[in-house]
Amino acid sequence: MKDASVFIYDPEESDYRFNDEHPFNQKRLDLTVDLLNRMGALPEEALRKPITAEAEKLLLVHSEEYIQAVRELSCPSPREPWLSAAERYGLRTEDTPFFPRMHEITSHVVGGSLLAAELVMKGETKHALHLGGGLHHALRNQGAGFCVYNDASIAIAHLKKEYQARVLYIDTDVHHGDGVQWSFYSDPDVCTFSIHETGKYLFPGTGGVPERGEGEGFGFSVNLPVEPYTEDDSWMECFEEVLERTAATFRPDVIVSQHGCDAHAYDPLAHVHCSMRIYKEMPALIHKLAHTWCGGRWIALGGGGYDLWRVVPRAWSLVWLTMTDHPLLKQLEENPKLPLPLEWLDRWQPESPVELPPTWLDPVDCWTPMPRRIDITAKNKVTKELAMLYLNK
Repeated sequence: MKDASVFIYDPEESDYRFNDEHPFNQKRLDLTVDLLNRMGALPEEALRKPITAEAEKLLLVHSEEYIQAVRELSCPSPREPWLSAAERYGLRTEDTPFFPRMHEITSHVVGGSLLAAELVMKGETKHALHLGGGLHHALRNQGAGFCVYNDASIAIAHLKKEYQARVLYIDTDVHHGDGVQWSFYSDPDVCTFSIHETGKYLFPGTGGVPERGEGEGFGFSVNLPVEPYTEDDSWMECFEEVLERTAATFRPDVIVSQHGCDAHAYDPLAHVHCSMRIYKEMPALIHKLAHTWCGGRWIALGGGGYDLWRVVPRAWSLVWLTMTDHPLLKQLEENPKLPLPLEWLDRWQPESPVELPPTWLDPVDCWTPMPRRIDITAKNKVTKELAMLYLNK
């Protein structure tokens, strides 16, 4: 197996865009790739372009009826019967409105995640990153939460079908990874782990600790719903302990991780108050677990993240730097105030509506602590213990 990691990217993935006012903006992909390029961390030989997923792959997770609806609503001028049915398929909502070429563009996104799975399982690389993927909310018959096709679920179903793999899915998005969970809720060969803000206050309203799976899959759905305004220490305490226990109990063949980075304090669509620190530490733990349990097999995807200027490029770059054991990580340990490349800041500050952060990590010593920090931490500790109730020690 080759040691070099693979970065799957195509500028055309930025065409996955609902409208100019929508918070899901894939310009963040371009910002991330430019950041990595300007620091010399993205060699040409690491890059691969996504393929386009064929219908048979989409059918691993989605119904034929739903795929047909997506196709029809992708036309420049959809026919009236499909316009009338669009809401039933979750494709005429404020969150997930249909758009031209939707099927073509999203099939390309799915193909990127499938390519990542293939490269890892065929031994062509140990790690593969596809930041255009991670559309974890789409359901069998419905689009939801900015997601049309669920590339994460399709990649996992492919891993099961073609390689009979036991898959540990790790979801770090602040919104519960509901679509992936429901796809494999009764499957004992897929364990879904999701840390997220509690659904009491946030979309999609699911992901409570009692959602543990059903039938043969009972115990293989692990949810960590943290309190609003959770900070770094509490988030990482929950994440580390429960995930390590989950991996040791499940013993996966391969890890698929979703790296939504909307638990950051700057993100406008949630209420968690973490810093860039967690986006350095979470990939590091996943990387370690991949080598501990899976021979290094690790497929990583993008996900949410709606502060596309200040948060996403740094967070997603840190996933790639972790995958490649880049020396910058050691430099960050020695100097938490390590600056971002000046060339990147100069390139993008004129376009950014907010001041770009000058450093890789955030100056949390200057941040105002959350007033209810002690109570929030205590509640999260209780949730953590409940989440581990059926995990072997």
